[in-house]
Amino acid sequence: MKGKLWCLILGLSFLACNQVKDEKPAKDTLAVGPSDTLIMKKDTTTLVVNKVMIKTGEVPPQQVVDFAKTLIGIPYKYGSTDPNVGFDCSGFITYVFNHFNIKVPRSSIEFTEVGRTVYLDSAKTGDLILFTGTDSTERHIGHMGIITNNQDGQLEFIHSTSGKQNGVTITPLNKYYLGRFIRIARIFSQNEN
Repeated sequence: MKGKLWCLILGLSFLACNQVKDEKPAKDTLAVGPSDTLIMKKDTTTLVVNKVMIKTGEVPPQQVVDFAKTLIGIPYKYGSTDPNVGFDCSGFITYVFNHFNIKVPRSSIEFTEVGRTVYLDSAKTGDLILFTGTDSTERHIGHMGIITNNQDGQLEFIHSTSGKQNGVTITPLNKYYLGRFIRIARIFSQNEN
């Protein structure tokens, strides 16, 4: 009897998960995937999802983006968080957020379980955009940036790239980056409004 009851519970859980997964939330609602294991709670300073929390406090997302834009033109330098030398993608993110005393993971792959996943059309200024590395067949996070704009169907992000721009630049979400796109991670609770 216990075995049948356990199978019934697992079966119902599976159906419930698939129903949630297959339904597309309305615009501006959050997409929650099956890897989200904690109950999500929100207050004015912290968004908790996927076991990893970033405390953004009362820092406005636009202020973070405005500071990030002051770094445009700093060259790409693998493994660096030093603006005098250059940044890699996660070094740039680390430097920007540390400027506001916001602690973030140091490497891009450590952002795998950070923040709350939102749909591309719901992305807001200050949300993080996560990509594969340059080999898009390896579906783990290897590059990232910060959303600067998402208006009139044109999403743009600021990042430090080793590509043609070779440094901190603002890039539109083009076909190349769409092929590498993994998700948008919301870390500012202010973006919930």
